Amino acid sequence: MQAIRIAGGGLAGSAAALAVRQAGRQAWVWDPAPLPRHKVCGEFLTPEIEGVLQSAGLWDRFAALQPARMSRMDLIFDGRRRSSRFPVPAYGLSRFNLDRLLYDSAKDAGAEYRRERAPDTVDILAHGRQASGPRGGRTFGFKAHFEGPVSEAVELYFSSGFYAGVNPVEGGVTNVCGLASEAVLASVNFNFDELLDRHSPLRERLAPMRRVMDWLTTGPLVYELHAATSVLRAGDALQFVDPFTGTGMTIAIWSGLEAGRVAAAGGDAAGYYQSVRRRLDGQFHWCRRLRLALEHPVFRRLAPVIPPVLLYRLTRPKIENR
Repeated sequence: MQAIRIAGGGLAGSAAALAVRQAGRQAWVWDPAPLPRHKVCGEFLTPEIEGVLQSAGLWDRFAALQPARMSRMDLIFDGRRRSSRFPVPAYGLSRFNLDRLLYDSAKDAGAEYRRERAPDTVDILAHGRQASGPRGGRTFGFKAHFEGPVSEAVELYFSSGFYAGVNPVEGGVTNVCGLASEAVLASVNFNFDELLDRHSPLRERLAPMRRVMDWLTTGPLVYELHAATSVLRAGDALQFVDPFTGTGMTIAIWSGLEAGRVAAAGGDAAGYYQSVRRRLDGQFHWCRRLRLALEHPVFRRLAPVIPPVLLYRLTRPKIENR
């Protein structure tokens, strides 16, 4: 029986390969970059991740990595803070270790990886984002790890032209990840330390901390919901949603598992897209509305009166596990 061919070996691609192998089919994965690798990522996992990993038999391996646990979400709008507790804990794990978990699990299951570009014809596209935008109006992401006081919260700082998330990951490390417009970054010559130092709440938060890695950057970022094709898409190749929702890694793993299961069973692409769209479309469109609203200074002044738990509920994907 022909192997399932997968383009991309990150979270979605490795999850797809694992699902294919668990279904008894061979999986070939192409990725020209070294695996695993550090990437710009919020490194925050909403509670939905437990059910997703349980469905793939990975929860115990995830727990063994001792991810940070967070019980609270803090939203800071131009210095005004609102807090809300999660109904169940969320988790923080570095992208490198989460990628390694999926990569090692797929390889242990017998998936074959090839460090080269994928062929033109594949069964699953999980190669991440491949998009651009007009120069001058683009958005870029940035991320670095810090050592210092650790919080039990994920903190989201919103300001004009950028926002940043601060949350703990494993080993007492704190991840700082943000998105900013090209104009804002140009005003500081793409110096991320200077950008955060100009924002007084972030400057105060990071004052007792020490950056322990060089800044990573990625972009330009384009918020996209890809149209259905005859090839199964997963992860950011399926949709790229606003990172402040904290669901990007969970959706990458979930959609990769779904795509792998469908491909292994010989299911059709139309049924796959109908299923995933039913679960993700609402989140994508709510996130788009909120992002546009947060770009308006009047909304940012009013935002602190909105319960954070409401914003959290509106941006959840409707993921169902098997």
